[in-house]
Amino acid sequence: MRERKPRARFWLGVLILTLTILSAVFIEAAPLSAQEGTEPADVIAQAGSDFDAPISTADHSEFAELAGPFATGPDVTAACLKCHTEAAEQMMATTHWTWEAIAPDGGEVGKNNVINNYCVAVTSNEPRCTSCHTGYGYTDSSFDFSVETNVDCLVCHDTTGTYKKFPTGAGHPVYEPKEFPAGSGNIWQPPDLALVAQNVGETSRETCGACHFYGGGGDGVKHGDLDSSMANPSFDLDVHMSPDGEDFTCTTCHTADNHQISGSRYEMAAHDTGEAIPAMDEDLATCESCHGTEPMADPKLNDHVDTIACQTCHIPEFARELPTKMWWDWSKAGQMNAEGVPYAEKDDNGWVVYDTKKGEFVWEMNVQPDYVW
Repeated sequence: MRERKPRARFWLGVLILTLTILSAVFIEAAPLSAQEGTEPADVIAQAGSDFDAPISTADHSEFAELAGPFATGPDVTAACLKCHTEAAEQMMATTHWTWEAIAPDGGEVGKNNVINNYCVAVTSNEPRCTSCHTGYGYTDSSFDFSVETNVDCLVCHDTTGTYKKFPTGAGHPVYEPKEFPAGSGNIWQPPDLALVAQNVGETSRETCGACHFYGGGGDGVKHGDLDSSMANPSFDLDVHMSPDGEDFTCTTCHTADNHQISGSRYEMAAHDTGEAIPAMDEDLATCESCHGTEPMADPKLNDHVDTIACQTCHIPEFARELPTKMWWDWSKAGQMNAEGVPYAEKDDNGWVVYDTKKGEFVWEMNVQPDYVW
């Protein structure tokens, strides 16, 4: 036993030294919380270098794998996966891919499972609905969700602004010129897939908005607070995303980890602790993540945060730049004009208020939300 004492003292000294070093590291690395008077922008800056990451980690135009030509979108994905070997597998674990989630009671929800009185359902409408799926070829229920090359990398990572999924192409762009709508004279041109692949980068307001601004089949149709005006909003419209404000992108707050985007509507965080944000935990999808639970100088005003959502006061109206569809009456569909052919009718603002295929619509602007307690 006497021979082991020096060794024990040695390891005890090593342990003490290690703990001392770790304590210093944690104290140095710990970010300030919003409650301690740190501005939200400062908190974000301290949350890690990812917030100031370059558009891309490499010049993809230098890669032989992306020289092309590429005949299809899946061909591009196959090239991407040669380096980004885990990307497709990660994507396949997200709701952007599965369109499914499990409710607290165990029920299955998500676009693939629910029926609503707005766009009705994905089933039987796949080629149109899946023009906003993060994949290729989701034409019907036989779609294979396990095929990695079915993942569409370009729809989120295009920086050229030239890549667009065809409205009824089940997630594919056009690969040859195609007229749409039929008889309109509007010709969709195929994108240069090699050029797009060579210029991939971080997501942007435009790439997220390609689906989220146009959900439901048109600009501002589905989401009253998301439309094309958010691609380059004025300071008055959005202080966070405006180039005259913080110039945030969507993923500044809706951060991603292994392609999992924070802020899911199926797993909402209604209340954030507002505590200091660890540098390795960048889930900023709630207001309190940056602004804390005591954002006001007046303590009495901070009492509101305990029971009232930030949006209640700070979003008094929505659809402030463009109208949003507030009513969609499918029961009126099927009417013909005097010549007995399908027609569409617009109001004085140019908004479609009737369509033979879809029924009757009501559009509104500057809408006050319903307050539910």
